[in-house]
Amino acid sequence: MLKTPIARGVALATLGATLAIPTMAQAEFIKDSKANLELRNFYFNQDFRDGTGQSKRDEWAQGFLLRAESGYTEGTVGFGVDALGLLGVKLDSGRGRTGTGLLPTDNDGSAPNEYSELGLTAKAKISNSILKIGTLEPKNMAVARSDSRLLPQTFKGGQLVSNEIKGLTLDLGYLTEVNERNDSHYDDLKAQLRDGTTVNEIDNFIFAGASYKLLDNLTGSYYYSNLEEAYKQHSFNVVHVQPLGEGQSLKTDLRYARSSDDGSSTVDNKALGGMVTYSVSGHSFGLAYQEMKGDTGFAYLDGTDPFLVNYVMIAADFAKTDEESWQARYDYNFAAIGIPGLTFMTRYVTGDDFGAGGNGKEWERDTDIAYVFQEGALKNLGVKWRNGTYRSNSTRDIDQNRLIVSYTIPLM
Repeated sequence: MLKTPIARGVALATLGATLAIPTMAQAEFIKDSKANLELRNFYFNQDFRDGTGQSKRDEWAQGFLLRAESGYTEGTVGFGVDALGLLGVKLDSGRGRTGTGLLPTDNDGSAPNEYSELGLTAKAKISNSILKIGTLEPKNMAVARSDSRLLPQTFKGGQLVSNEIKGLTLDLGYLTEVNERNDSHYDDLKAQLRDGTTVNEIDNFIFAGASYKLLDNLTGSYYYSNLEEAYKQHSFNVVHVQPLGEGQSLKTDLRYARSSDDGSSTVDNKALGGMVTYSVSGHSFGLAYQEMKGDTGFAYLDGTDPFLVNYVMIAADFAKTDEESWQARYDYNFAAIGIPGLTFMTRYVTGDDFGAGGNGKEWERDTDIAYVFQEGALKNLGVKWRNGTYRSNSTRDIDQNRLIVSYTIPLM
């Protein structure tokens, strides 16, 4: 049933790990195991509207994402193992069209026919605390792996998540290497400093945070992180959801981060952002504001999704030095009118006051339309079209389209 080399590799790796655990303790380990295979077909087209150099990026690829998660052995300390098999296959590409992030690019400017990765994670559980060591996919305020292309970004390291106290989640981690979305091997970490520079060959990234549910509708979070020789960061978040009657609510999401230098870097940034969203009968109307203060723009681990309210599709973060930006967003869930599985989103973000003399301006408009089949032979098949337009007075203009078809098959 598992035809691809990666799928067979994951299955063998998981079997090997299972056999390494004493047989008498395997009952829960096997009973609670689960696995699924996601098929992700991705077409990406980016058209540079002006300027010189590469005129477009245009590639099509098929991804296979196999996830296998064991249960835990019996006893005070339960042990288990997870496996992640990733395979990307080129369907269409060519010299002069690469750089989409779907496929690697060889030295001659072409894309290879396929690329793959196998990741294993050992895990241990005590009460409501779980320690994982190996391949990680962290997603929190300090570091959020990117999964916006064919295959997800992964890391090597260790992470401990504890939920011993009701309403309180503690999260600690240590990362040493990264495997980018379109790569098949691990490299040293890098920093994206949003001041036109990067810091390469970093040995470690540490983070520690807590999230506490203060009330049923109010949650506060704090994270500290340090990317060696690049930056130190303190991040704060408060989320409040106020019911306003039947089918109505008002959500407030406030974020603040203070980034400072570490080692030889010059990082100095205060990032303030907030988004208010009013929801009623399938409609959601959102308004966000974000500003950068300090000598540099926002700092984050290169390739990840930064924890910013105006992090979007093409321009990414609207987080350059001294930049101020606004966002207006509208979502609609068609389940409200009897069409479950169909969703729509559109947003417009505009930023200014950055660059030489504070004269930089940029804006972006994005639209997503997605449908997940609810029944029949195509049940759980998802189709999403993403369209974006980006304009700036300091960089090249961009039009972008993404078409993603995905289907997840439960294996056990």
